[in-house]
Amino acid sequence: MAKQKASRPATKTAVKKRSGVKAAARSPARKAVKAKAPFAAPKKPTRARQRIAISHHREEDFKADGLRAYAKYRDLGIADATRGLAQAHVIRLQGPCDPAEVSKLHFHNVEFQMVYVLKGWVKTYMDGQGETLMKEGSAWTQPPKIKHMILDYSDDVELLEVILPAEFKTVELKA
Repeated sequence: MAKQKASRPATKTAVKKRSGVKAAARSPARKAVKAKAPFAAPKKPTRARQRIAISHHREEDFKADGLRAYAKYRDLGIADATRGLAQAHVIRLQGPCDPAEVSKLHFHNVEFQMVYVLKGWVKTYMDGQGETLMKEGSAWTQPPKIKHMILDYSDDVELLEVILPAEFKTVELKA
């Protein structure tokens, strides 16, 4: 029995030593060293929580208060739902096309821009791409700040446009 009593304190001592190592690993000084490690991942910025956006087609939602006087825009509620992260709208270009008003070289200060032709056709010019005829079902992206313009379009054209961020500047260039 004396041997058993002697071994108990040795066991308890071993447990204390192990837990002491764990405590040292959790010490504030150890945490500070870990935080300063050069391979630590940077913190991601927090974004506002997004909401669901549902938009049903209604003719009265097309407004002439958008970027261009020759277009009507139907806001899809994406800018509000994403708290400015993105915007999406359906654009109706009003015919007949007047190249004097429409064909102005410009660019947008955006991170992302995508256009999809829902109906009709539109002829565009993009720097580095040249002229392209986009028909119903065609889609394209426009890299940030790419110089572009509309050359012509059908009287019934409708486009879906998605842009990031929702607020951006358009810069018209002199020909």
